[in-house]
Amino acid sequence: MKIAVVQEPPVYLNLTASMDRAIGLVEKAASEGAKLLVFPEAWFPGYPTFGWRLSPGADMGKTDALFAVLQANCIDLSRGGMKPLQEAAVENDMVIVAGYQELDGAVSGSTIYNSCIIIDADGRIANNHRKLMPTNPERMIWGFGDASGLKVVDTAVGRIGALICWESYMPLARYALYAQNMDIYVAPTWDSGETWLASMQHIARESGSWVIGCATSLEVSDIPEDIPHHETLFPNKGEWVNPGDAVVYKPFGGIAAGPMHKEKGLLVTEIDVAAARASRRKFDASGHYARPDVFSLSVDRSRKDPVTFTCLPEQRQ
Repeated sequence: MKIAVVQEPPVYLNLTASMDRAIGLVEKAASEGAKLLVFPEAWFPGYPTFGWRLSPGADMGKTDALFAVLQANCIDLSRGGMKPLQEAAVENDMVIVAGYQELDGAVSGSTIYNSCIIIDADGRIANNHRKLMPTNPERMIWGFGDASGLKVVDTAVGRIGALICWESYMPLARYALYAQNMDIYVAPTWDSGETWLASMQHIARESGSWVIGCATSLEVSDIPEDIPHHETLFPNKGEWVNPGDAVVYKPFGGIAAGPMHKEKGLLVTEIDVAAARASRRKFDASGHYARPDVFSLSVDRSRKDPVTFTCLPEQRQ
């Protein structure tokens, strides 16, 4: 089976144009025979790198202006914001895993989550996971997720689980996925470089799964100059903001494709999904190598809503 990993930038902080670009990438991947396509962390409408480049105190006003643009270009699932990508999945017979920024329109109408969606080839949303713990200055931008999406789900290409960026450094979160019969582990990220790649290889060995790691390949020249405070954020016009480093590791370790460094395009490779389960003969972290009599893990998957309303049926709106 062929899979493809996106290493193209979105149209930064422009959701409509980014969605159009995404549909084009789905069609391009399909033309190359891919049945699974993966987008990096926060690809819709672009990772808020400004959180790392501005001071939380002195630059609060600048952060507010950029947050407002970001918020206006996030995806609200309650309003069908993923419908174009769901339709593209159906039209191209493709499973899509995408990192995006989710506006919580159903409750607060304001909070943004760093989310990862799995869309099956029939257009169904198989899972939606919100990042459990935003990292460092990301907490100025995103809310905390819960474990309601900490799932491995059946898709047309196998059982897929996903953790976002440094969630892959959370051993209990990883173990929760390992214990759900996973074929493919997807790690949309903003991280790159040798340390991150070493972590991906370790997880391939630990999980006995195919591991896909991908960050947005982004240059300053890809970022529109009309975004607020562009000159302050990106004074070096030739800078690679992120080199990408899309990679695919085999179950139990070894590179299948990549890393794709300071390049743009699609990383396309073939995988044998059945090799994942077979590889766990030697080491199965949640199976024959587990010691449930010594160690146990409890995961609360309930959705943590901030308010519960009790009313009569005729009062509901």
